[in-house]
Amino acid sequence: MAYLHIVALSVLVSSSWASGKQIQQPNLIFILADDFGWNDVSFHGSKQIPTPNLDALAFSGLILQNYYVTPLCTPSRSALMTGKHPIHTGMQHDVLYGYSRYGLPLSEITLPEYLKDLGYKNHIVGKWHLGHYKSVYTPLFRGFDSHYGYWTGHQDYYDHTAVEWNAWGYDMRRNHSVDWSAYGKYTTTLLTDEACDVITKHDVSSPLFLYVAHLAVHSANPYSPLQAPEETVEMFSSIENLQRRRYAAMVHELDVSVGKIVKSLGDNNMLENTVIVFSTDNGGPAEGFNQNAASNWPLKGVKNTPWEGGVRAAGLIWSPLIPKSRRGQVMSNLMDISDWLPTLFEAAGQSRICGDVATLKGLDGVSHWNTVLYDKPSARNHVLHNIDDQLGYAAIRKENWKLVKGTTYEGSWDGWYGPSGRTNESSTNFINSVDDVSLIYKNAVLDSDAAQYIAMLGMSATQNLYQQLLDAEISCGERPVDAHPCLPLDALCLFDIEQDPCEYNNLAEKMPHITEDLLSLLSWYNSTAVAPLNTSPDPMSNPKYWNYTYTNWADFV
Repeated sequence: MAYLHIVALSVLVSSSWASGKQIQQPNLIFILADDFGWNDVSFHGSKQIPTPNLDALAFSGLILQNYYVTPLCTPSRSALMTGKHPIHTGMQHDVLYGYSRYGLPLSEITLPEYLKDLGYKNHIVGKWHLGHYKSVYTPLFRGFDSHYGYWTGHQDYYDHTAVEWNAWGYDMRRNHSVDWSAYGKYTTTLLTDEACDVITKHDVSSPLFLYVAHLAVHSANPYSPLQAPEETVEMFSSIENLQRRRYAAMVHELDVSVGKIVKSLGDNNMLENTVIVFSTDNGGPAEGFNQNAASNWPLKGVKNTPWEGGVRAAGLIWSPLIPKSRRGQVMSNLMDISDWLPTLFEAAGQSRICGDVATLKGLDGVSHWNTVLYDKPSARNHVLHNIDDQLGYAAIRKENWKLVKGTTYEGSWDGWYGPSGRTNESSTNFINSVDDVSLIYKNAVLDSDAAQYIAMLGMSATQNLYQQLLDAEISCGERPVDAHPCLPLDALCLFDIEQDPCEYNNLAEKMPHITEDLLSLLSWYNSTAVAPLNTSPDPMSNPKYWNYTYTNWADFV
């Protein structure tokens, strides 16, 4: 850290770009959706829930086609913040509950701490979920200058209470103070307004890092899991299934939020020097999993499973800094959520004396900034999806091969779950197929807030729309009758993910050398793992002892 502080002091606000032009360090906006499905963005070819603002960014930026996260939110968020795989920080098992006496280890340097050394002002809006039993584990002690949002894993979208195990309490904070004024206001709207306020008040003499960690589209409490304004729900009245209809409304509100954030950046003359990332934290909980209605179609599995539907993420990166020749493409190289720390660190540096990823030690993540800008080969040729010895499963992908060892829920969520949003069940005429993109859809993208502000920069929001839809869609068809079944509770499973992204055909017996190679790599990773940090419930964590709020109780007992 001392070296980085010295470096930061030696760097002016502007730095040398590759062309030699002096420009300001870019603003970094990271928007993280919660439990968002692969098939819940229309830039993947689904027409059931239009996402025009996200699509405008995707079609003028880069769609991340082989981008992976972990199967659950706490592990993914720990990887994002540290650039390390959860097996190396003890965050690999389950999620962090409100009763937990642990958090992201204080020995870990976080992304905002690294960026602070480069002169950034750092703000988090939304979900933290990396520890709060003591205040030192909360965002203001982990590199952020402000936090508006909640510490636990979910909440009601209107009353902002969270039900966990036998506990119930309010969880909405401005920094360390409970924000009772949020009661009755829709969480997505609250977080959007706060993000826009942060942008508006930002002093542009310093670069901005804004981490917007949405509640959407996570389920709320069990008694009312899927929530959105009724007028938004009515927009999707043609979707027969009520839960899917409500889910569609939640996605719509999330997409509107993205557009408003882009608009705020544009109104404050910040957009032309900004990098925007959109990502989900894990695969979607489909078919009623967690009382939700996400869709990963046609991928196999759901949240908290090792299949593509649990770990393959909807993601994009957008920036005017990306050369025109690169915009509007699908980036197909392997990428992991742990890669964002070195990637954004390098983007933030913009010179050899600042933001040099060679100064980052002990990371699992690798930088993709030169891949983003110039289509250079990346250093990543494999992705560890997770190892959870307590649940008895592990999964890893190397190049086009993926090995699955064991599974979760005794295999009860190892299927393929709809809806697809690609048939007549759909609610709009936006996309009949990737070969027949309607003018209605194209105009909806162009009319979005994001597209209009992108156009002000002289960029096209539909530069390669048709080709990107073709390249980004995954289509597997029916499972071949002669496909070898995968029975992960009985034996290892191997898939050629490039040829078989839906994980239909188990090739473990046909390709024993590849199976052994991946198993050896998995064993090596397991030899480097630290024990999970999860703790048993602490009775004093119960919000009933703390005015029915989730708090940093261990500081007071």
